[in-house]
Amino acid sequence: MRTVIDNQLPPAVAPLPLSGRATGPGADTAPGAIPGAVPDTAGPERVLLLTPGPLTTSDRTRAALNHDWGSRDARFIALTSRLRERLAAVAGGTGTHETVLLPGSGTFAVEAAIQSLVPRDGRALVLANGAYGRRMAEMLRRLGRAHDTMQWAEHEPVDPAALDRRLAAEPAVTDVLVVQCETTSGILNPVDEVASAVRRHGRRLMVDAMSAIGALPVAAARWNASAVMASSNKGLEGVPGIGFVVAERAHLAASAGVAASLSLDLHAQWDGFRRDGQWRFTPPVQVAAALDAALDQLDEEGGVPARHARYARNCRVLVDGMRALGFQTLLPDALQAPVIVTFRDPGPPFSFERFYDALQAQGIVIYPGKLTREPSFRIGCIGAIGAADLARAVRVAGDTLRR
Repeated sequence: MRTVIDNQLPPAVAPLPLSGRATGPGADTAPGAIPGAVPDTAGPERVLLLTPGPLTTSDRTRAALNHDWGSRDARFIALTSRLRERLAAVAGGTGTHETVLLPGSGTFAVEAAIQSLVPRDGRALVLANGAYGRRMAEMLRRLGRAHDTMQWAEHEPVDPAALDRRLAAEPAVTDVLVVQCETTSGILNPVDEVASAVRRHGRRLMVDAMSAIGALPVAAARWNASAVMASSNKGLEGVPGIGFVVAERAHLAASAGVAASLSLDLHAQWDGFRRDGQWRFTPPVQVAAALDAALDQLDEEGGVPARHARYARNCRVLVDGMRALGFQTLLPDALQAPVIVTFRDPGPPFSFERFYDALQAQGIVIYPGKLTREPSFRIGCIGAIGAADLARAVRVAGDTLRR
């Protein structure tokens, strides 16, 4: 697997010294400045949401929320069509996949995809090494769909070789489900290798790319994925409120009547988009406009490669700085995605609650851990933030520990 944040990355994502400034393509031009975006007016002391989401957004993205749209307005219908095309492109599915937008969180999109695209007489196999893989298994259980789960520890990537053996032994499996970046720990799963195994055995693949899309390469067509599920915030740097599924066109077309839910029926919503371009139920119009603005900024930044480079710099500054303060990361660098980092709780006299409150009082919002086996906390690297913002977070953390 490709190392995500170590010294083997290309120069654009090489480690940064905490005391220095980034240089070269995509470098920060001012504290908190985002390449290709208008700098935020709040300045270097703005609130930083260093969480799995919601995230810090740019002024341009928030400004797009200030306009009201009619859901049947021709301009909004055109915006919806544009979003569907742009999201399919970001997911690597142009020409082969269709984007189905849904109001709600990313979890809504995952559940919609599972119940719409896993046949009622099929059998799913969930690859789980964290809470979000386990959540997909719980969705299947509640839907009454036949399924099995392959489990790994939260600090271990899923194993494509083990999957290959399982698929060879179990021809009844029709669909394999995996999380690309499992934000329980921040681990990057080897989806390319998983996709190869699934394709070799003639099964379908569904990828939860919630925290990966915009931040990491997503390749729906190359993976031969039946669905990629994601949301408007996280690496796309929009605001929460839209979940979406980028579904393989032929499989989506064959899924009429499969969903058990009225509101989460992907085929019915896709059919509505094809018929009149409209959402079946009240759309989050302002959220859609903000997502369109956020995608403009993704393009201006240089697309996913440039954004990945920025996030990798952010991650390098965060990891180096927190390690210098004595914190241990859960994951080695080779498994760490530049999305969110899990740090082990060092134990007394350290108190996460006091640490959290002290950082929040200075505009730095972090997140509790989600590990099942040991105390931890998480700090995110994504959103409309740059290396200088992460350096500020590390500085505030150090000041807090010294008090």
